[in-house]
Amino acid sequence: MNQFLRNLTASQQVGALFITVFGLLALATVAVVLLTVHSQETQDDGTRAEQARDWRQLLGTSWFMVVIFWLAWATGEAMATLLFALIAFFALREFITLSPTRRGDHRSLVLAFFVVLPIQFLLVVTRHFDLFTVFIPVYVFLAIPVASVLGGDPQRFLERNSKLQWGIMVCVYGMSHVPALLLLQFPRFNYEGKQAFLVFFMVIVVQTCMLVQHVVTQRLKLPPSLPGISSSFNWRTWGWGVMAGSVLGVLLTFITPFKPPQALAAALIACIAGSLGHLVMKALKRDRGVTTWGHRGRSTTGANGLLDRVDALCFAAPIFFHSVRWTFGASA
Repeated sequence: MNQFLRNLTASQQVGALFITVFGLLALATVAVVLLTVHSQETQDDGTRAEQARDWRQLLGTSWFMVVIFWLAWATGEAMATLLFALIAFFALREFITLSPTRRGDHRSLVLAFFVVLPIQFLLVVTRHFDLFTVFIPVYVFLAIPVASVLGGDPQRFLERNSKLQWGIMVCVYGMSHVPALLLLQFPRFNYEGKQAFLVFFMVIVVQTCMLVQHVVTQRLKLPPSLPGISSSFNWRTWGWGVMAGSVLGVLLTFITPFKPPQALAAALIACIAGSLGHLVMKALKRDRGVTTWGHRGRSTTGANGLLDRVDALCFAAPIFFHSVRWTFGASA
């Protein structure tokens, strides 16, 4: 089997990966459907029905992520960058909609959506990685309050600008590192055409970490460690989740340019960044008084909880990207 996979081209290997993942998701979906039907027929106390809802939500997120990454790989570098730019646009729209804005923010919002976002992803697709990494943290960080002050409205000036700067960092800067991973070159390794494996590696270890943490907490009915932020976060199960994601990273060494210890370190970094980033976004939702960024919350944005599905990725991608780039001397 291993010899058969080695004989495939890079594109065929990536295609085989997606076929395998789609097949596993299809089997999991059938199992959840059967669980839902059984809970309805037996009219249980609601525990099994609640578990089925949790699994449906997790599967929905997984299907969304896999389809997005398949489209990104199948459509080529330019279309992949455009696709993630659209995701960043709608994620930022969700983020901004949950916080009230004032007339004085008009210039800053136009700058964020129609100048900063396109330039950031243009820098990605043209492989200007040095400028791409500092454009938002340096230039945009200083430009946003300048644009805002020209509106002549000093009321809650710091809060309004901090909100927008934070949204740009998470939704635009973080998301832009995903297509950037697809463009990395590894001159010391024979890895041409296989960069999609890196994105898969990052996503699967982070999702595994969060899934294990959530399921074990629910199964053991452990009390939340941070009840004011999350009802399902427990430090002990979080550690188990990080461990599970890291071990999976070692098992997936063969699809990366890493050696096993390097794969362990890369997975550990991605799991910690993604899971704690997800926790940060939960704190922001609690601050705004909503349970979801999408249509089930008090505020609607029209993107159906997109940010709920990609928030961990927005935190994990920049850390993972720069760790890989610096460690392996990857270039544009």
